[in-house]
Amino acid sequence: MTLKELNKKCICIAKKVQQCTRGEHCAQHHGPLSESCHAGKVKICKVTGDRKLCARMASLGVLPGEEAELICPRKGAQCLLKIHGGTLSLDKDMSSNIIVQSV
Repeated sequence: MTLKELNKKCICIAKKVQQCTRGEHCAQHHGPLSESCHAGKVKICKVTGDRKLCARMASLGVLPGEEAELICPRKGAQCLLKIHGGTLSLDKDMSSNIIVQSV
């Protein structure tokens, strides 16, 4: 991938994230879980934060590449995530460190 292609892709993703944060309808979301627009299947792309937070998320099965279902998105607040047969209740701080993409 060339630098020009990479730059185009980043701009496209940035526009989608901006649409979600402005409250517009977004068909594909890519960004923090706390900013997701609608319920449905998501793919976990990245878990950020300190070592303790990453270890906690890994122990709960929240790992990059895993698919989960966002049950009750409350933009900027607590959300429910169904993964591996269990349901996790995540606060804003936890969910803002989980980068997801809509499936």
